Amino acid sequence: MLTNFIITVAVFSFMEGVAWFTHKFVMHGFLWVLHDDHHKKEHSNFLERNDFFFLIFAIPGIILLYLGLDNNFNFLFFIGLGITLYGMAYFFIHDLFIHQRLKVLRNTKNKYFLNLRRAHKKHHKHTGRLNGEYFGMLYIPRKFNQKS
Repeated sequence: MLTNFIITVAVFSFMEGVAWFTHKFVMHGFLWVLHDDHHKKEHSNFLERNDFFFLIFAIPGIILLYLGLDNNFNFLFFIGLGITLYGMAYFFIHDLFIHQRLKVLRNTKNKYFLNLRRAHKKHHKHTGRLNGEYFGMLYIPRKFNQKS
């Protein structure tokens, strides 16, 4: 039981590095064609080409959940659970809180969440593929932290 919890938390934490690496080198690299509309100020549709990354990230989690479930909740299930929980956190924080795709979670005074929003806005200040900064989601480098 404790091992399963540790696996889930470790994979969830590891996904921050995966998300950073993928965002910097894949989304701002050879798959910029899918990500570029996310950096445009105006959106003509509720959905963006960038939303395909949801599927790209969800598929391994779903497969691992299924394989682990099919094998009596073995370690694969808990790896898939860590990936899936990170995906859920990404949706709530990035899409709902930061980008306000649904008008919820607007009025927070929490310093961590305000710094998260500030860092992400710095990232979107660069509308092109190059010269970006802050590619993560949950970890905020010190230079983006403000006291208020």
